[in-house]
Amino acid sequence: MPLERIHMTGLRNLQQVDFSPSPRMNLIVGPNGSGKTSILEGLHLLGLGRSFRARQFKPIIHFDSDGLTVFGRLSGHPPSSIGVQRRRDSDALLMRKDGQTIDRISQLAEFLPLQLIDSQTFELIDGSPKARREYLDWGVFHVEPAFYDCWKRMRRALKHRNVLLRYGTIDRISMRAWNQELAREATRLDQFRNDYVERLAPIFNELLEQLATLPDISLGYYRGWDRKRPLEEILEANINSDQQMGFTQQGPQRADLRIRIGKRPATEVLSRGQQKVVVSALKLAQGQMLEEMTQRHCLYLIDDLAAELDAGHQQRFFELLKKQQGQSFITVIDKSGISPFLQEDHGVFELSAGRMTTV
Repeated sequence: MPLERIHMTGLRNLQQVDFSPSPRMNLIVGPNGSGKTSILEGLHLLGLGRSFRARQFKPIIHFDSDGLTVFGRLSGHPPSSIGVQRRRDSDALLMRKDGQTIDRISQLAEFLPLQLIDSQTFELIDGSPKARREYLDWGVFHVEPAFYDCWKRMRRALKHRNVLLRYGTIDRISMRAWNQELAREATRLDQFRNDYVERLAPIFNELLEQLATLPDISLGYYRGWDRKRPLEEILEANINSDQQMGFTQQGPQRADLRIRIGKRPATEVLSRGQQKVVVSALKLAQGQMLEEMTQRHCLYLIDDLAAELDAGHQQRFFELLKKQQGQSFITVIDKSGISPFLQEDHGVFELSAGRMTTV
């Protein structure tokens, strides 16, 4: 269900924003500093309860405001609504869905699945395994109903095991119990992740072929521990070593999505522009897989489409994006390069000094 109305107040330098976007493509045009990325940031808050530009809330609240509010109404029969609010004098994030308070950010994420493509998404190629693990878990979360509870139990077991490792003499009975719990949930989690990558890889390869010619690229999955040994056995054998380090060294918390050109890591081979093409294909592949497996659609947030992509790659990306059924919000400084791809039912909005106008 696409957003049919968006309302934002108290967010960075934006004046009060209230507009009705197109259910498909929306172009947000404006010079640097006009507030284009802040619109995407507000939508990110709506879907994930957090900013992709700042860790704290206070810096993103307008200096002259007591708080910020982002509200969205989604089309449907009947329409649905979702909203988040944060007061300057409170640490609590108020979240509502259809007028009812919700208490878990996962409920926002489930209700409004979104994909962000910005300068930070290069971390999928050249960043730490954490970024790729989060990308992978986003996908599994949206297509496998049992994933989230399994992931929470794994994190709980890992936390308790690490506490035992860090403090005092190890209680062997407790340690054995948490080893068993961690190994059991890790094995289930590993199966979810592995199955997801096997389904994702051919979709990714097909989309990438339509974007660019990058032969011999592959996606691989590393589960975080020796594939030839059960995790419980490894955990028992590594207690002394883990205790010296103060944390669990092997397990699903070390999983990684490995992107290679031949036998070499992609980051060693690809140019910056090629990396953005690969990242774009990864994001579109997740959106397409979500559509195929659940009949739900992504909300795409694309900040500065022209960065690192020449006109040909922009056109091919835009055409692939149009084929999917999701709603998109794309920021650009100059719309002239993308205007030939726009259709009459696409939305174009201009921002200047925090004020939005519909073109």
